[in-house]
Amino acid sequence: MPWGPVRYREQGWWTGEKLADRFDSLVHAAPHRRAIVDERGNALTRQELWDSAGRLAEQLAQGGVRAHDVVVIYLPNSLAWQVAFLAVLRTSAVPATIPVTTDASTLAHTCQLIGARAVVTVETVRKKPTGQWAIDALTRTGRASAVFTHTERGFDLTPVTGQDFEPLVPDGVDHLMFTSSTTGMPKAVMHTSDTLQAANVAFAERFAVDEATPIFMPSPLGHSVGAWHGARLSLFVGATLVVQDEWNPARALELIAEYGCQFTAAATPFLKDIIDVPWSSDEPKLSSLRSFLCGGAPVPPSLLEAAAAQAPQTFVTVLWGMTEGTGTTCVPESTADQLTNTAGKPTPNIQLRIVEPDDSGAGELVMRGAAVFVGYLGQEDLYQDLLTDDGWFRTGDLARIDDDGYLRLTGRLKDLIIRGGVNISPVPIEDVIAAHPAVRRVAVIGEPDERLGERIRAVIVPNGTPPTLSELVAWLRERGLSERKLPESLVVIEEMPVTAAGKIRKADLRRSLEETA
Repeated sequence: MPWGPVRYREQGWWTGEKLADRFDSLVHAAPHRRAIVDERGNALTRQELWDSAGRLAEQLAQGGVRAHDVVVIYLPNSLAWQVAFLAVLRTSAVPATIPVTTDASTLAHTCQLIGARAVVTVETVRKKPTGQWAIDALTRTGRASAVFTHTERGFDLTPVTGQDFEPLVPDGVDHLMFTSSTTGMPKAVMHTSDTLQAANVAFAERFAVDEATPIFMPSPLGHSVGAWHGARLSLFVGATLVVQDEWNPARALELIAEYGCQFTAAATPFLKDIIDVPWSSDEPKLSSLRSFLCGGAPVPPSLLEAAAAQAPQTFVTVLWGMTEGTGTTCVPESTADQLTNTAGKPTPNIQLRIVEPDDSGAGELVMRGAAVFVGYLGQEDLYQDLLTDDGWFRTGDLARIDDDGYLRLTGRLKDLIIRGGVNISPVPIEDVIAAHPAVRRVAVIGEPDERLGERIRAVIVPNGTPPTLSELVAWLRERGLSERKLPESLVVIEEMPVTAAGKIRKADLRRSLEETA
């Protein structure tokens, strides 16, 4: 049978079931089972989570949130995050989940792009005034909206006056996630309840995740990994979700042991930090954890080998996927070479192929399947440009697929820097650096890093005496560049490799820097 909606439904990958309805049935089946716990031991049972979400859902409605409206969840990993997420689903609104590290300007752009009706946040996060940023972002849209700020008392409502408007999200969209683009502007990735459920079904089956499988989630719930494999998966199967907000690898090991966590998905730095933690126990590290899905940034074979030695009871595999669709992993029967040198094989409801392969079989990787997104909100032209003539999605990655179906990534077409699993566009960084009086030409590229995958490297052709790295960083801070976008190394060269049209050849630039390193 051809791949498409009919096949997806017949295979049980698409059922039309809403996540809130599914969790409601789990509440009735076992109301006193623990649903979520944070790093300080605060916890909610299924019934408590359902009731708390119900109260917030009533407040959202009183604040003007209607079916199909978009509600931005701008919270740290916490009980409140899951309460807000479930509350939005119960109002038949659309959650837009973003990292709480998102800066003020990006938040404002995002709220404008997606037509946000409300933002759920906290007053401050790590000394940053996220509550005020949310109010400012919605005020700039000129639309009638509201901010719900979580406090010890509950959620406080701050109305934002403006023009009324109709929701911008098409019918059927159930969740908005965000990913960076080469322009520096976030893309609003649209998923339906069916595409999201397809991913949950696939990973629950492949890794035997059910209500008796506590899930540990240190990844931000506002990122696709945390939302998909933490927030949504725990509600889907009824598992306890153990969240950690501020990352501390020693504390992570304690939480995993304390709650008997058996499954997690996290970026490469999380695994690297856990492996580097000194260990004196007779028990191996991560002894309760059955599965560790590791991705976002490249996973060095040496790190996988160290994990196998230090955590022999844990199956550690590369996880490849995108916010637009997921993904591939290895499986227990994978060979040693497959485990350390490939990105695994697709879950059964995803298809991959290579277009325009070279002599080695490598080319652009394209995907289709039940867990692939349905478009970019407000950027339909971009979405259509990324589809092949026969409807496959162009991932922007370069890869080859072995005869056994295992994926080997060889590079990427996209010019994003992937630092610790987070996509960072070089464009806005280059734009600010280019304004420095001592910079004639600039390119921002990724510098390979064992822990984070890549770090941010600025390469400049100077105009006179070049700035030092510390001088450049101070200058960029003064101009409001986000901390996470600041260069971590600086290289000064005499001229850039360019095309006939004057565009910088970044692949050639990277190659020349590697050769001279």
